[in-house]
Amino acid sequence: MRLTIFWERMADHFGAGYAESFARDHVMAELGGRTVQQALAAGWETKDVWRGVCAAVDIPADKR
Repeated sequence: MRLTIFWERMADHFGAGYAESFARDHVMAELGGRTVQQALAAGWETKDVWRGVCAAVDIPADKR
């Protein structure tokens, strides 16, 4: 998954204003105790980060 697609999906689910805040501040067990930003900076694949976000906040299957 391209990073631009990842951020589009984040904005679609959380809203353009909140997606960045969520990515910066919300620590998720699904990402190994990291935030989205930390996981991406650590080299995680965007598809794996998206899957972690989906699992953490119960994003509907049709948007995964």
